[in-house]
Amino acid sequence: MDCVGAFVCGRLWEICSFKIYGQDAPFEAVVLNRTSGEGVLRASSPVDCESQKEYTFIIQAYDCGAGPSGADWKKSHKAVVHIQVDDVNEFSPVFREPLYKASVTEGKIYDSILQVEAWDQDCSPQYSQICIYEIVTAGTPFAIDRNGNIRNTERLSYDKQKSYKIMVTAFDCGQKRAKEDVAVHIDVKPVCKPGWQGWNKRVDYEPGTGSRQLFPKMHLETCGGLLSGVKAMVELQTNHIGKGCDRETYSEKSLQKLCGAASSSTDLLPASSPATNWTASLLTDSGRDSDLIYRFEGRQAANIPDHVVPQNLTDQFTIATWMKHGPSPGLRAEKETLLCNSDKTEMNRHHYSLYVHNCRLVFLLRRDFTQVDTFRPAEFHWKLEQICDKEWHYYVINVEFPAVTLFVDGVTYEPYLVTDDWPIQTAKIDTQLTVGACWQGSSLSADMLKHPCMIHIDRAERVDASSPMLAATVAAVLRGEVGTPRFTQYFRGSLSGLTIRPGRIETQKVISCLQACKEGLDINSLESLAKDIKFHFNPAQSVLVVEGEDLDSINTAMTKVSYINSRQFPTSGLRRLHITTTVQPGADLRGPLGVAPFKELQITSTVTKGDSFGGSRRPGVMELMHNLDYCDVLVIGDELNPERESLEIHHSALLGKHLDATNSTSGISIYGVDSMAHYEQALRQLRYRNQRPVTLSERRFRLTCSELNGRYTSNEFNLEVSVLHHSAPVEHVNHMAAQAPFMRPVHHPLMMHTLNSHMSGSAPPAATAVIVVCIAALVVIVVIGVYRIHATHQEGSREDEDEVKETEEDWDNSALTITVNPMEVRID
Repeated sequence: MDCVGAFVCGRLWEICSFKIYGQDAPFEAVVLNRTSGEGVLRASSPVDCESQKEYTFIIQAYDCGAGPSGADWKKSHKAVVHIQVDDVNEFSPVFREPLYKASVTEGKIYDSILQVEAWDQDCSPQYSQICIYEIVTAGTPFAIDRNGNIRNTERLSYDKQKSYKIMVTAFDCGQKRAKEDVAVHIDVKPVCKPGWQGWNKRVDYEPGTGSRQLFPKMHLETCGGLLSGVKAMVELQTNHIGKGCDRETYSEKSLQKLCGAASSSTDLLPASSPATNWTASLLTDSGRDSDLIYRFEGRQAANIPDHVVPQNLTDQFTIATWMKHGPSPGLRAEKETLLCNSDKTEMNRHHYSLYVHNCRLVFLLRRDFTQVDTFRPAEFHWKLEQICDKEWHYYVINVEFPAVTLFVDGVTYEPYLVTDDWPIQTAKIDTQLTVGACWQGSSLSADMLKHPCMIHIDRAERVDASSPMLAATVAAVLRGEVGTPRFTQYFRGSLSGLTIRPGRIETQKVISCLQACKEGLDINSLESLAKDIKFHFNPAQSVLVVEGEDLDSINTAMTKVSYINSRQFPTSGLRRLHITTTVQPGADLRGPLGVAPFKELQITSTVTKGDSFGGSRRPGVMELMHNLDYCDVLVIGDELNPERESLEIHHSALLGKHLDATNSTSGISIYGVDSMAHYEQALRQLRYRNQRPVTLSERRFRLTCSELNGRYTSNEFNLEVSVLHHSAPVEHVNHMAAQAPFMRPVHHPLMMHTLNSHMSGSAPPAATAVIVVCIAALVVIVVIGVYRIHATHQEGSREDEDEVKETEEDWDNSALTITVNPMEVRID
């Protein structure tokens, strides 16, 4: 090319511009030296790393062109430009949550309680990554790692501190701190202990306020355990109050009038006065006359004056008393007499007496009869635990000779033993009625022992010379104990309100009124209790038993239990409550897995060799491995209710097998040619579920299997599923009870049957039978006992069991106390 002048030729070799090709690239290229072609690339607008970290575009250079106008310019080849934007640490870390919350169980060390997370808007790894998390709050038992996982550094205690609030901050890798710290709340939960929760240890009761709820917010904590029945016994312990509970503070005679008792009764232990001075020498416990208690220590007794003693008891009379008595000292306890009517002089015949011997209450009654050689009922024995339990009880003996009935605290008891004896011969000898011992008026001498076979004692009673009675009498004579009238058979215990009522017996209504407590347990709003709740009181209303199958119903019923004291001025002091709970855990029929009826099923097939093989006959049985083509589980009886029942098998149980299944309300069928082992595995994973096991009494299933398309079928295996809604209470309530079966096999009929009636004649040499055998008891264990449920659902607790021995889940046996407000009690 020829130059047309120096000017034009020089422009051809100059660079006049750069052009950028790219979508919205915020850059521009500026020529600095046209001759050398040097230029600069600069941003045309601000760039932000957070918006775009990199830019890639094409740049091309243009010369100044030919001619004065710069036409016919030339361009260079295209060059790719890659620009990376450097980051500036302009943003602070920010936590993703404004507040973090977590809960932990006390006594456990956690690898991670929760994880906090912060983020940074900066674009570069150096400034956008969080390198450090730090707990700002000082003195906390927690630590945090670089990933934000918070753990506890020591075992936490619910009693020591129930919750923690800690502040956490974060730093990016450029050491820029979070603009705001985040709060973390960690609650400490106590170890789940099955038992009653939410009750107050003290309840104050003010007289005249009616009934007072005892457990308004109480509930039974089961730690996730499934229950099929609960029985709770609430016992009001008032044995330390008066004679066992708070009663009316009237005298015995006044109380008898109020209760409608006969007015002819005689008080044998009245308060001492000039007219009733026979009790002056007896020991009394402090208290008002209406609450008068006499204490006998084996040395005290009183003779009742003749003018006080009823002269003719007739065939009907009643003896009543309050008694508090404990076990007698010594291995061979002596008789302890409460009341005794015996000869005053010359003889020591006992006409009637009431005494305790070896924790047995005995009533002796020997009458005068004209037929002296006829045995008559004479001694009536009762063996009751109340006699020696060191507690107050009200005893009433109703005599309708020859029948004698005992009432203890209003409950009737018949004698377990009645012995006969000779009638007492009529004699003109006065009798002496005594309390606390028996009067022995005999003047027996040693000369009476000379008769070789039979002797007359006290001129009236005949005793065999070889009898124990005679031996005891002889020993007493030799010791010099016989000859002087004296007291014997002393009583050890306390008595109050001892009365005798001739001519009639008391009705049970009157007896209940005489011993009725004015304080006791009650239930508010009976009509609001659930229909499945059952309850009953003892006669004194000091014991309440509540039973039910639904936990919520039991909890509601227990919140309605109340204490009531109808006295205007009740006795102040503490009343303790004791709750004994028996539960019946149920199998998880309602759970997602239900129960496995055929959990340990085994299927075997045997061949009976009765025909020749190779020309020889070898009878016998040999087990073979065969394929089955179906197994049916049929529902016997009513079909399944699809709204609450199902019999199903998960599809995973059939994977890898040539099996399929179909089910309906009539049962389930598993089919397909496959091995017996695969059928076993499938049947063992069969599940029965029931969303309302309370309504289930029993459910029966029948299992049969087939080989060769029904040519050979198994025996029928019947199985019954039942729920034990009620069970007998266990004797030792502090231990787990015996286990009870939930499912049981019912019937195992024929080993084999064929669908062809002519099979026996045309059967092949190897006649095969499919046998379904249950080799183990098919049971789901139901445990009945005092509530000691282990929280098996808490897998984390299991893992830590070795570390936290103190977290064993037991009942909290703390006692609730009712306090009758002493400020509201005035002297009656």
